Amino acid sequence: MRRTQSSNDWLKEHFQDPYVKLAQKQGLRSRAAFKLLEINEKDRLIQPGMFIVDLGSAPGGWSQIASGLLKGRGQIIALDRLTMPSLPDVTFIQGDFREQSVLQALHQSLNGHAIDLVLSDMAPNMSGMGGIDQPKMIYLAELALAFAVEYLKKDGDFLVKVFQGVGFDDYLKLLREHFTKVVIRKPKSSRSRSAEQFLLARGKR
Repeated sequence: MRRTQSSNDWLKEHFQDPYVKLAQKQGLRSRAAFKLLEINEKDRLIQPGMFIVDLGSAPGGWSQIASGLLKGRGQIIALDRLTMPSLPDVTFIQGDFREQSVLQALHQSLNGHAIDLVLSDMAPNMSGMGGIDQPKMIYLAELALAFAVEYLKKDGDFLVKVFQGVGFDDYLKLLREHFTKVVIRKPKSSRSRSAEQFLLARGKR
């Protein structure tokens, strides 16, 4: 299939992106890794000994960074419907995190440990039309929040990607009902023209 001009423009921008080049140089799985690194540097989110769940984890950019920050202490359980190559200190479960079989596998992997942190860098397949993409993004963020509210330990933390737009303010209000503090982060490694924002919710009520 012949590529459109917009596809060609995106590919050109992608491969010229300094964070893409840096990720390749450092052996990181995606440029998204730098977003988590920046947020963690500012907020000290990930500490050795934590038990972390990474929703929509493939290709593993966030799990890879979190694994390094754990320094061999603690565990990451990564969930995705897509496959993901293995990583140190990461247990990967393939499937939809809403399915009972996946949740059972999660409980087995936790082996009685409480979840300290839920990460979600999930995003829908983009159509380029805001009226379609934005509701899908909010829906994914709502699913991630429902998971975090149910499974996070008391005082646990939740980091989620959301697009600025319709539904953003309502979602932010919902987060504040369930957590004691919510801050908005826009890492330098997030493209300036991108509508993505990262909401860090701390201290589950």
